[in-house]
Amino acid sequence: MRISVVDVGSNTVRLVVADAAGGVPLPVHTEKWRLRLSEQVKPGTAIPEEAVERLVAAVAEASRTAARWGAASPLAFATAVVRAAPNRLEVLRTVRSRTGVPLCTLLGELEAELTFLGARRWLGWQSGPLALLDIGGGSLEVAFGRGRLPEFVASLPLGAGRLTHEFFPAEDPPAPEQLRALRRKVRHQLRDVAARIRWEGPRTAVLTSRTFQQLGRLCGAAPGRHGPFVGRQLRRADLRTAVDRLAALPVAERALLPGISAPRAAQSLAGAVVGHTALKLTGLKTVDICPWAIREGILLRHIEDGASWWAGINRLDDSPAAPDPVPLRIATATN
Repeated sequence: MRISVVDVGSNTVRLVVADAAGGVPLPVHTEKWRLRLSEQVKPGTAIPEEAVERLVAAVAEASRTAARWGAASPLAFATAVVRAAPNRLEVLRTVRSRTGVPLCTLLGELEAELTFLGARRWLGWQSGPLALLDIGGGSLEVAFGRGRLPEFVASLPLGAGRLTHEFFPAEDPPAPEQLRALRRKVRHQLRDVAARIRWEGPRTAVLTSRTFQQLGRLCGAAPGRHGPFVGRQLRRADLRTAVDRLAALPVAERALLPGISAPRAAQSLAGAVVGHTALKLTGLKTVDICPWAIREGILLRHIEDGASWWAGINRLDDSPAAPDPVPLRIATATN
């Protein structure tokens, strides 16, 4: 059996087609389409018509590609850039009606749960009590748990794209006072969540997402061409050095650094500040970089729990305030 997932993020639409035999999602094809929604959509503003057209085209092509590889209609979701848009429902309905793909958005807490599941399965039970940080364009997800699913999750408005729009709108490189203001906000937002992680005392901590992967490469981790099975770690001290390095450079020069891609160069500094501040507040000095995240978590949940849980998410999607359709033992931090 082949299944597929489509991830509509702030920069790209990503497709993963995987074989599900044996209970493990083994990828057979991956592909991505550039959208760069974060460059056109400020946090909380509507997605413009031309961006919706590109989104429709990308999702339609992803669906056709999945079919060519023998997979059914993909499990398709959009992250914070669509979730926070005032015209979110209109965008979702447009994509569904024109592509036949039931695109939905996920609550940030559910994103954290699914990402945790992907990391847990990748690292295995030997990782013990596990803390997870995942940064996207619009939000930062934090999770902690001792089992298959997390006991604690939080979704905070600390995405790298969101913070770049808010604190570095024009000046390039940013002024020192802009950087200090960003650090203050991140510390304030993370204070309570970080205290919970410190109290739990995780044995293992992981970072997921392309932003953290690129920062890991900048700080000396092995390049992606070495494959997913090469261990990669990120030291807090190295990330602190990376913050200073990125802050001193304009965006065009950041894109020339090891690991930093041109589409993510602008938001790399905000991502580094969030990552370093989170590690400092939680007391973590060294963390693993995990190649599995939310897409793999969705595939695993589909394999392990069946299709009904995803159908429930799609049914509830028309309500922006809809509760998590999958009951879990979750304590959600307040912002």
